[in-house]
Amino acid sequence: MAFKAPTPTPPGLWRRTPPAVFPPILGLLGLGLAWRAAGPVFGVPAGLGEALLGAVTLLWLLALLAYGAKIARRPGVVAEDLRVLPGRSGLAAAVLCLYGFALVLAPYAPEQARPVLLLALVAHGAMLAVLLRVMAGGPPEQRQVTPVWHLQFTGFVVAALAAVALGMPGLAQGLFWLALVAAVAVWGLSAAQFAKARVPAPLRPLLAIHLAPAGFLGAVALGLGWDLVAAVFAFVAAGILLALLAAGRWLTAAGFTPLWSAFTFPLASAAGLWLALAVDEPGWLLPGGLALVATTLVIPPIAFRVMKMWAAGQLAVKTNAAVA
Repeated sequence: MAFKAPTPTPPGLWRRTPPAVFPPILGLLGLGLAWRAAGPVFGVPAGLGEALLGAVTLLWLLALLAYGAKIARRPGVVAEDLRVLPGRSGLAAAVLCLYGFALVLAPYAPEQARPVLLLALVAHGAMLAVLLRVMAGGPPEQRQVTPVWHLQFTGFVVAALAAVALGMPGLAQGLFWLALVAAVAVWGLSAAQFAKARVPAPLRPLLAIHLAPAGFLGAVALGLGWDLVAAVFAFVAAGILLALLAAGRWLTAAGFTPLWSAFTFPLASAAGLWLALAVDEPGWLLPGGLALVATTLVIPPIAFRVMKMWAAGQLAVKTNAAVA
């Protein structure tokens, strides 16, 4: 097989902004929301979580500006980025960050947060339309089921969480059921595929994404008053997390790569659910507290290393980002 030299990047600011910058930012948003949820449970000063959310929002806006400049130069880069796995996970995470921004705004400016949520839904639909076109026109491996499908198709659950926070229960319920069907389908297809094929070591961190739907679905159910459903998903999340911990050495066998961002937002989703449950159920205090500590210790170092790679120009090369 002939060696293909890396695609050179022409001069110009942000011509090769990698979508892979968005998953760790999503993890940091989840960390901030977890610290916000910890306030009523552990008496944590509210300013701590809000300050973190403010800082992460600024980082997200910078990344959004950088990728927006890339699209403005050549809109076709979106379809090109969606042809590779890091691009798919990154662009899906960018949309979920927009839902997360609506969640950040919800306590302060709900009237402004609702249009943000609706804009995010439109962006999500547009991203899926382009993705499906890319998948239909590409080789069969383009249509292979991966955990990233949770971000793309189950990601509407984050919109449901924002809808709950913004007092839109009807929308939240519809999105919950849509996300639940997608999550069960991806879990089932992935389990069948996992039983037949070996997962390459560099792609194993993506398996952690299977934890995220359980945490988010449980949080939405709790917000809708479905306490039993929320408890079921809390136990599902605990089971998945324990399985991931048991397979930790296997998951990380390839060493650090940008795909380690997949460890961030799923862990934050579980922490957020358990902390929300702990408000009325003391039995979730210990799991919620341990998960909060874990998110605080795990997410920032991973995010820092990925951001450092972006600043050094390495992230685009390592994730094969398209050039505008």
